[in-house]
Amino acid sequence: MMGFCRIFSRKGDGTVIPSYLNGGDEVAIVSPSFSVDSKKIEDAVRVLESWGLKTRLGDHLFLSDGPFAGSDKQRLEDIQKMLNAREIKAILFARGGYGAIRIVDKIDFSVLRKNPKWLVGFSDITVFHLWLGKKLGMATIHGEMPVNFGNSDKTPETMETLRDALFGGLSRIGWQGNVLRPAEARGEIIGGNLSLVYSLVGTAGDIETRGKILFLEDVGEQYYHIDRMLVSLKLAGKLDQLSGLIVGSFNKMEETTVPWGKSIEDIVSSITEEYGYPVYFNFPGGHAKDNRAFYLGRRARLLPGNIMKFD
Repeated sequence: MMGFCRIFSRKGDGTVIPSYLNGGDEVAIVSPSFSVDSKKIEDAVRVLESWGLKTRLGDHLFLSDGPFAGSDKQRLEDIQKMLNAREIKAILFARGGYGAIRIVDKIDFSVLRKNPKWLVGFSDITVFHLWLGKKLGMATIHGEMPVNFGNSDKTPETMETLRDALFGGLSRIGWQGNVLRPAEARGEIIGGNLSLVYSLVGTAGDIETRGKILFLEDVGEQYYHIDRMLVSLKLAGKLDQLSGLIVGSFNKMEETTVPWGKSIEDIVSSITEEYGYPVYFNFPGGHAKDNRAFYLGRRARLLPGNIMKFD
């Protein structure tokens, strides 16, 4: 692996891959979205220290402004300060919820052109994954967030893959699940939370899907909402030229008064039935006990037998 190299790399396809971490490196925790519990962040700091890392917390991390971790301005200041700090090698977003989309267009990400660093999170953090992929072509990490580092319900693989991703040791993930139209797929992995992918259509962070492997997950939505968002992506031309589709966890789904009567697998299968690419289900990523880290913005292969292998 390329880990332990202190100079970031650029793949032949133009993808910027930040330097992997070494023991003694400093990482930051900030919250661009909802407010956080200080006890949970203390747990996260202990985990990161056990990995040999130093941790710096955002100045406004523990503030509250309604549901948010401080005002838009304060959350923006925390993120920008950590982006600007050359000694910070990765930024871990404390939690999701809602709020990233309110400030993403005001952040100066251009500093990452000369000093790339890993940005880590999922759920609401999909906003940053898509924005950086579109604007800078930079790889990021879709993985667990500090608010859950001390959560004993999480599988060991959740934290093991995150550590491996940060330190450059993550090369493949295997899992159990159904496959629609089994075949190998190659391409850059993109995507994240379906609601956020849907929300960014028509914006500067609008997802580009041609020839890529799209990953989607969500939580707490009604089944017809999932159907509506996927149909909208289809109408926007986001589903027809994929290399492959990965369906992660869709937990805590809700029925309406008149039951929808279809599972997530049924919905996805119906909407993509006219396409020839493979659809891999039940990937362990998203709002679930098993939330394994993986790279977004990097090329990978999906192999029969349910294996994701990074190039």
